[in-house]
Amino acid sequence: MKYLKYIIVLVLFGCNNQNKSEQVEQVIPETDQTPKEVSLEVYDFNGVEPYLNKKDDTVYVVNFWATWCAPCVKELPYFEKINKTYKDKNVEVILVSLDFPNQYESKLKPFIQKEKLHSKILVLNDPDSNTWIPKVSENWSGAIPATLIYNKDKRQFYEKSFNYNELETELKQFLNQ
Repeated sequence: MKYLKYIIVLVLFGCNNQNKSEQVEQVIPETDQTPKEVSLEVYDFNGVEPYLNKKDDTVYVVNFWATWCAPCVKELPYFEKINKTYKDKNVEVILVSLDFPNQYESKLKPFIQKEKLHSKILVLNDPDSNTWIPKVSENWSGAIPATLIYNKDKRQFYEKSFNYNELETELKQFLNQ
């Protein structure tokens, strides 16, 4: 009889805790949850190029990165924060992955899911980098991380790593025109 009382107490408190956790899960915004399945948009440069030359009222922040690039990975949270903070201010962050095709499934997809990346992600798979790198910027050596910030009136290319304050400062130059 003594054990039966313990079982009843555990069941009652267990159910209450379960109900509370279900309520909490419903309150968590969907954007803070890990994506269940990651699908990749893989393009050659001709497919990526339109994202580098839009002429609308949006400011685009295009970051070239890869999972094997430590400085790239370190700065990704800053781009995600810009995406979240400025999403309603006509700013779009586009993350262009330069990961190797044989690592899309084993490294890139798990990384996107683990880091809960919500910015638009494109994968650039074009081995003719000598042709497309100067089309992004004539000043680009090809090193990453690299970032292009542009709007219909202005564009600036940065071959460097950013911290959040630096990135936000550069972005604000495009917002205050």
